[in-house]
Amino acid sequence: MNTDRPFLWRIEVRVPAAARDAVADFLETVSAAVSMFEDPIDSGRWRVESFTGAEPDRVHIAGRIAKACQAAGAAPLADPRFELVAARDWVAENQASFPPVRVGRCFIYGSHVAAAPPSASIPIRLDPGTAFGSGEHASTAGCLELLQLLAKRHRFERPLDLGCGSGILSIAMAKLFHVPVLASDLDDEAARVTGLNARKNGVGRLVRALTAPGYRAPAIAAEAPFDLIVANILANPLIRMAGDLARHLRRPADGGGIAVLSGLVERDGRRVLAAHQAHGLRLRYWRVRDGWLTLGLER
Repeated sequence: MNTDRPFLWRIEVRVPAAARDAVADFLETVSAAVSMFEDPIDSGRWRVESFTGAEPDRVHIAGRIAKACQAAGAAPLADPRFELVAARDWVAENQASFPPVRVGRCFIYGSHVAAAPPSASIPIRLDPGTAFGSGEHASTAGCLELLQLLAKRHRFERPLDLGCGSGILSIAMAKLFHVPVLASDLDDEAARVTGLNARKNGVGRLVRALTAPGYRAPAIAAEAPFDLIVANILANPLIRMAGDLARHLRRPADGGGIAVLSGLVERDGRRVLAAHQAHGLRLRYWRVRDGWLTLGLER
């Protein structure tokens, strides 16, 4: 997404819980950022929204959403809404309302914060913008918590951040483990932002960001196997890529590896866990924060 453009297109659709992931998966292919929000009154209803810099093809998107819902055995609760919003105002508004976030030792703050980070903290300077990951969301915070726990118990040499978004988890791993981190995302903008944020945080030489759909990139194959894979994405993509994760995670004979998975609500945990158990991984950590689940798996 080009942040120089004055406007973004916002796509919103309300769907039953059964169709939430399928619709979000499709919107990821036509958008730069996708979010899901549960109805506070009715847990069976979800609002899925996305932002894109290009004018959306309304007929195509509405048709694909209907097909995604049909495949999930549900139907949209309303027609998709398409709205043109001011991108620059949206980013500035988010920055102004972005207070520092403390997750364990990690202190995440925007450039507008004048106060120095607390002593003994792990400072991560991050401005909310065009890529997901500010530390406020429970799935990101859950990953940060588990990474800090793992840092006390393990030494990692080759981490991978799959679906890096803003790069917050890549930066945290570089600062926690002091080793090179490979970061990837299917969105060019996310890879660009990750590299930029890594440089702003003094770990530009440790974080290498690239654009790749899942594990399909020569650079990922060249660096495998990884002793730590972090994937904070969505339940269905995690399930689809369970076999790829297992093939790219270091085997026990070579010292073993750990996978940190998030971006899923607690009720989807058993499905995600079963998909990975089928490929030889076992559960080590099951941590819930505000209804969002972070899994720690090992082989």
